[in-house]
Amino acid sequence: MSGHGLLGIPDAGAFLARLTRLDPAAPVRLRSAGGRTALWAQLPWDVLVTREVAGPGPGDATVAAAGLLAVLAAGGQELPERRDTQWRWPLPPALSTAVESISGDELSRLAAAAAGTLREISAGGVDGRVVGQRAVRDALLDHVALVVTPDAGGPVQVSQRLVQAVARMGFLGPRSAEPVEARVRTAGGWVGISAPYGVAWRQSAHKLTVMPMPSHPKG
Repeated sequence: MSGHGLLGIPDAGAFLARLTRLDPAAPVRLRSAGGRTALWAQLPWDVLVTREVAGPGPGDATVAAAGLLAVLAAGGQELPERRDTQWRWPLPPALSTAVESISGDELSRLAAAAAGTLREISAGGVDGRVVGQRAVRDALLDHVALVVTPDAGGPVQVSQRLVQAVARMGFLGPRSAEPVEARVRTAGGWVGISAPYGVAWRQSAHKLTVMPMPSHPKG
């Protein structure tokens, strides 16, 4: 069995710990290039997240996130059983364009406001009517939290799905740390938020695809 090849253990562990709290059964894809390895995962609300860590990695392999987290926590070097067929999502293009910067505080505020609204509606309904939590959650996630306009091209809509991803994956860093900035990015039909500790990506709704394949997609 080959090794995982990760050297940035604390960084990888932080990513995997957040991921497995959101989805205990999540697969994680490791893609290596230039002596570093990008960890990729799909969150339960249809957003791809990634964090790059030090280490040559295993090349290109998908494993259970919980299994890899357990290996890292134990100081092991082995790569858990490969589960390449569980990876069914395309990846954004490697080259992206920064559209606009936004403060981490603003993103945290937007994420907290949406979470507060979900709690209020779940507890009291809408105008006295009971509303299913799933329906409310999906409506909030689909809400356009930000609209930014690049120097060239049309406006770029940033959904609450992306805002929640960078907040709940800890990509903005500790709350007590110095103020941080994130960037809204585009890559083909993808929109992303690049934060200090990771990037969240989502395809435009009309381009969303599922790719069930016996091996990894080439993207």
